This record gives sequence, structure tokens and C-alpha cells, in this order.
Amino acid sequence: MTIHKASPLGGRLASWPVLLLAPLVVICAVLILRRLLFGIGAVAALNGGYPWGLWIAFDLLVGTGFACGGWALAWAVYVFNRGEYHPLVRPALLASLFGYSLGGLSITIDVGRYWNLPYFYIPGFFNTSSVLFETAVCMTIYIGVMALEFLPVLFERLGWQVALKRLNKVMFFIISLGALLPTMHQSSMGSLMIAAGYKVHPLWQSYELLPLLSLLTAFIMGFSIVTFEGALVQAGLRGRGADERPLFTRLSRITEVLLVLFLAVRFGEILWQHKTSYLFNGDRFAIMFWCETALMALPLLLLRLPGARQDARYLFLGGLSMLSGAALWRLSYSLLAFNPGGGYHYFPATQEVLISIGFVAIEVCAYLLLIRLLPVLPALQGVHQHYQAEVEHEPTHHH
Repeated sequence: MTIHKASPLGGRLASWPVLLLAPLVVICAVLILRRLLFGIGAVAALNGGYPWGLWIAFDLLVGTGFACGGWALAWAVYVFNRGEYHPLVRPALLASLFGYSLGGLSITIDVGRYWNLPYFYIPGFFNTSSVLFETAVCMTIYIGVMALEFLPVLFERLGWQVALKRLNKVMFFIISLGALLPTMHQSSMGSLMIAAGYKVHPLWQSYELLPLLSLLTAFIMGFSIVTFEGALVQAGLRGRGADERPLFTRLSRITEVLLVLFLAVRFGEILWQHKTSYLFNGDRFAIMFWCETALMALPLLLLRLPGARQDARYLFLGGLSMLSGAALWRLSYSLLAFNPGGGYHYFPATQEVLISIGFVAIEVCAYLLLIRLLPVLPALQGVHQHYQAEVEHEPTHHH
């Protein structure tokens, strides 16, 4: 496989996916403004028993999990010296930057008195005994680190070679931080619900292993999203880019090991703590557990079929299944399997759902726009440039 340096994809900025998703972006922006002006009750169904809901469970915990592609590849490429995955780093890093930024935005709009957020950055007001504080600090710094890691892409596009060389001299330190920080806050995201104690269903509550399970799902989602997004991008390129299926095949083997480890720890904890009776109650929690387990185990069987690892369709389905299983586990321990008692109930309001959908639309639109403008995707020699020249000479093309 002959892969050359990344180049802008080119083409129309106002493509049909962008035009289709643009109204959702506008609706999201209007609803966020409404929340900031009229209070969180104007758009959310949160209450005293459920101080956080969809924005934290999905937008933050699941969203940042989906955004772990850049971090997972950083471990593979820079920590374990697997340089063959380097062409996948930039697309994954761009998706991670958007995912974490929107996760941070979801925290901002979820805070009741958001005007007090500046106190978080003032040393005299640090609450160092809080898991939330550690998570917020790591996330804030990591977003800045990812922006620095992505700067070479912008410098290349602008032709700032001197600035690029200077940045590369300290890039080893930036990458080291980028590998460390998510390891800390992704495990802490599991620690968040330890304090909830018996309010989290026993199948998901684990005082010893929630941080480890959260970290494992971060790795699983990180490698899976690279395969999932890569398959979508390659389908969109229709042969105009480098064929990266061999890389996705290798990543699938790494992810399989993580899946087996996750399932072994999960079932081992259940057996050790004598929770097996909950598995066969026939209630919604048992159904959720087996759905989650089936989604995690399906790729282990699917990718064993003859030729499946070389077939982009099987790799796509395997990645989607792993993402869905890990996402369901995170949604369950943070929201679906949480019962505060006291007669409290929660179901997200329509506005909450629209804001969450809008976040996804923002990320997709921004990703599509930037891969057309900046050297993000790896390409065969001259492919992207040739395609861009063809499009620019079309009489109906407008930037």
C-alpha cells in the first residue's frame, strides 16, 4: 500500500450532508441560547433526583468515548511504536478534538449557574477532593493539547514551515500529555458513579472495577471509532484515497483483545460478588445487560468468518457493534441503571434530545468541512489534488 502525505480533499464545501445537517445545527444553537437566557428548566427535564441526564450520560460519557480515537492511536503509534498506523492519526485526532470540545460544551450548558464557571480556574476555589474536579481539569487541558497536536495540519496548509519546525521540537512533550490525560479522566468517569452506591444497579455498580471498566471501554470505543469513521470516509471517497483496510484489519485484532479482557473482567466481577441471580431476573436490567454483552461479543464471532477481516462491510459492522455495546454500558451505569429513589423519574425533554442531536450534527459538518480544506486524510500521490482540480474546473462549482 503506497501512502503519501496527507492533503486537502477539496470539493464543494456545501455538500449534501452539510446542507442536510445545517438546520439541526441552527436548532441546537437556538435551544442553547434559550437555555442560557431562561434557565435549564426551559429546555431540560432534570430534577432533584436526576441532577444530570442525557447531556452528561450521552454527550459527555459516550461522546468523549467516541472521541478517544486520537488517544487510542497515540498509544499505538507513539507509546508502542506501531508506526504503520500513523496515516490514521490525523483524521482520528480531528474527530477527537470536536468530540471533546462538544463534551466540554455539554458540561457548560448542564451547569445550573454557568456564570460561576470561571471560579473553576481560580486556585483558591479548587475542590481537589472531587472526582469531577479531576475530570474537568484533565479534559480542559486535553482539549488544549489536542489543539496543539492538530496545529501542524494548519501550519502545513498555510505554508508556515518555520513555525512547524519549532512546534515539532516540543511535540514529544505534547504527545506525552495527550497519552496521559485521557487515561486519567476516562478512568475517573467510572469513579463518578461509585459515590452513588446502591442507587446504581448491582450489575453495573462495582466499587473496585468501575474505573478499570471505564478505561477499557474508552480504548474499545477509540479503536472502533477509527474503523467506523474510516469505513464511512472511504465509502465517501469512492476510491479517491488510499486503501486503509489492511490497517483497519490490524486494529480489529487489537480491539478483540480488549473486548475479551472487558468481558472477562465484567463476568469475573459478577461471579466474585455473587451477582449471577440478577442475570436471569427477566427484568429490563437483565435485558440491558445481555444486549450490551451480545453487542460486545458479536464482533468476536463476526470477524472470525472467512474473509471478514478483508471485507470493509464486516469491519464496519464489527466497529458499529463494539461502539454500540460500549456506549450502552456507559449509558447504563450513568443513567439507565440509576435509581435515586424518592419517586423521582426522568425522561429527556424534546429540547434535550434536539441539543444532543445538534452536537452530533455540528461535529459531522465541521469534520466534512475541514477535511476538504486541510491536509487531514492520507492520499495516494496526486489523488486528492487531481480531484480538487477537476471539481474547481466544473462550471457549476461554487466555494
